[in-house]
Amino acid sequence: MEEKIKYEMEFPIQVSPSLLYQYISTPSGLSEWYADNVNSRDEYFSFIWEGSEEKARLLSRKSPERIKFRWIEDEEKDSYFELRIQVDEITKDVSLIVTDFAEEDEVDEGKMLWENMISNLKQVLGST
Repeated sequence: MEEKIKYEMEFPIQVSPSLLYQYISTPSGLSEWYADNVNSRDEYFSFIWEGSEEKARLLSRKSPERIKFRWIEDEEKDSYFELRIQVDEITKDVSLIVTDFAEEDEVDEGKMLWENMISNLKQVLGST
């Protein structure tokens, strides 16, 4: 199996960090922009897209800063995806930092997928 490559993307989002955290850390918030439906039980989240379901385990969360998941189906224990809120101390600009992993030939596709997802998130939040 090919080793996955870690990549990070930064998306400026004009919204309060506490509101953004609700959208990245709760099943109802994630259902608004990330998947058609999201359910959770304890540290396990079920993400549903057009009838197919993927399960992820919540690895860590720090309110109102970040949340980190690992797909249950992913054999590679070092890979995860993390959504982290970063606030510039001087300008107070808010950014969402996405960290994810993909096989080398799927990195560009993964980045495009995140760009589309974050575009959905910005629309839901009314951010530009």
